[in-house]
Amino acid sequence: MNFENTLAFAQKLDEEDPLKDFRDQFYIPIINGKESIYFTGNSLGLQPKTTQDHVLNELEDWANFGVEGHFHARKPWMPYHEIFPKQLSAIIGALPEEVVVMNQLTVNLHLLMVSFYRPTKQRYKIICEAKAFPSDQYAMESQVKYHGFKYEEAVIEVEPRAGEYAIRTEDILSTIQQHGDSVALVLFGGVNYYTGQFFDLEKITIAAHKVGAVAGFDLAHAAGNVKLQLHAWNVDFACWCSYKYLNSGPGGVSGIYIHQKHIADNSIPRFAGWWGYTKDTRFKMEKGFEPIPTAEGWQLSNAPILSMAAHKASLDIFEAAGMDNLITKGKLLSDYLFFILDEINAGAKEKLIEIITPRNANEKGCQVSMLMLKKGKEVFEALKQHGVLADWREPNVIRVAPVPLYNTFKDVFSFGQIVKAILNRD
Repeated sequence: MNFENTLAFAQKLDEEDPLKDFRDQFYIPIINGKESIYFTGNSLGLQPKTTQDHVLNELEDWANFGVEGHFHARKPWMPYHEIFPKQLSAIIGALPEEVVVMNQLTVNLHLLMVSFYRPTKQRYKIICEAKAFPSDQYAMESQVKYHGFKYEEAVIEVEPRAGEYAIRTEDILSTIQQHGDSVALVLFGGVNYYTGQFFDLEKITIAAHKVGAVAGFDLAHAAGNVKLQLHAWNVDFACWCSYKYLNSGPGGVSGIYIHQKHIADNSIPRFAGWWGYTKDTRFKMEKGFEPIPTAEGWQLSNAPILSMAAHKASLDIFEAAGMDNLITKGKLLSDYLFFILDEINAGAKEKLIEIITPRNANEKGCQVSMLMLKKGKEVFEALKQHGVLADWREPNVIRVAPVPLYNTFKDVFSFGQIVKAILNRD
């Protein structure tokens, strides 16, 4: 598309947008009496207007039914988690039996590593991206130490080449091949939180399996953002949060995926809980864990209903919008943002902004990370005064994520105008 850096052009794209009405289904934060330009959906998604009703319904049922709400609430609590797999499987590209909603993200990552990181003296290494999100780093560090290994020996970080910010796929694949039969697990973030790079999960999975390793992914910045086909790619496991692109509230409930080939394998070790026990005989309260032969068998505790109610409100919107439509618009929004930022650089005497997010459509989602070469913190602090909510990452990166459900092309144009004006101030 031939973009134009004009308000009229942005408004034309908005008018032609098949998803334009979905913005009205969200609360947009107000700054200085006006709707903000909210570009931090990669950190915390906005609240759907239906969330309050979903949560209030559960509070009312709790008040009216007490414990009987487990069976007689409008959405009975006992099987409440069963309403999610169909909707989520369309978002992450999985079979419904491969998905369950439970716990929080890092809790789930640890539980999955109990099952799928089983090191030996020969095969013990984890290969990951350099500058992974800190929780992932800490999870890997504590897991390898728990098994008696040293982090610096067991965890192999793949870095960008000198002068680059994204990690080349060939470098990831060659690192896996290089370490070969000493690799137990390949564990990457689906989308890197800092650069916004979407890794080639299919190729990484193939390379991991080729050397006899397991492939798993933290999809915190990928779920609801990019095209995922976890089952078709033969990914072994994955987990994600729901409070970023999935708009399910601060600290919202997490989800896991486990490939069909693993879900009924009772030889895989796990930390077990009553809620993962076979449903037909669960209430006999007998000794000896018998797991549900789906991803549900990894559950520990009963469903956090209020958090799940907020999750349901958002997933209904995703289902109505369609994941393919969201991905198409998300890529167009970020492409337009690339164009706007390039225009700022082109009109300046020197380069002011370096975009460190890959431009290749298959290597990005909504997020665009801007390495500020001039006035970085000044620009960031001034953005909020101008009604823009963005995100700062040390030492000098501003992350912005135009989200297709509630952001507009006018948002992107206006953001560019504001950034340009701030940079041009004396």
